[in-house]
Parts: sequence; C-alpha cells; structure tokens
Amino acid sequence: VQLQASGGGLVQPGGFLRLSCATSGFSFHLKNMGWYRQAPGKQREMVAVSQARGNIYYADSVKDRFIISRVNAENTLYLQMNNLKPDDTAVYYCNVEGRTEGWGQGTLVTVSS
Repeated sequence: VQLQASGGGLVQPGGFLRLSCATSGFSFHLKNMGWYRQAPGKQREMVAVSQARGNIYYADSVKDRFIISRVNAENTLYLQMNNLKPDDTAVYYCNVEGRTEGWGQGTLVTVSS
C-alpha cells in the first residue's frame, strides 16, 4: 500500500486548499478511504471518510466547509477545504479506513494570517 498526500501549504484564514492523495498497491475502488489530521500536541483525528459504496461522512468541525471526493479510475482521493480556520492547522494524512499503519509523511496545512 502506497499513499502520497500532497497539496498542503500556508493559507490565510478564510482561504482554501485542495489536498490530493495518490494511492497504489491495493484495490482503491473497493476501500473506504479517509482523510485524517494531527495538530501539534494532539491526537490524530478523522476529518472525512468516503466509503466505497458511496456514503460520506465528516467530523463536525469540518462539516459544511470540507468536501471529500474520489476518482476511482485514478486511484486518487481529494479533500477540498474551504473557509479554513487556524484550528485546521495540522498535518493531513490519507489512509484506508481502519488501517493503523503506513501513514506516510502527510501534508502540512498551516492556517495563519
């Protein structure tokens, strides 16, 4: 399983970013995929999950601001993040839902003025 998250950066409050997660080595279209984040000094938390059967769910803190999507033909997961807040500052990771290893380096998102 290979997971490569990208697209992070420094953005002002109220701004937006789009994260990508390129994957390989498994049947992406059959897996529930999620975005997770870990802020400094905090535990990793779920941000959004896209289930293989189509269901989607979000953490309450990002609902109505973030949109998770996937392109199965490209084995790629996306996270559109709008109206970013300083509390969204974290390293963002993608992974197969329920998988507890192989997090990769993630991509750093910093929201600051």
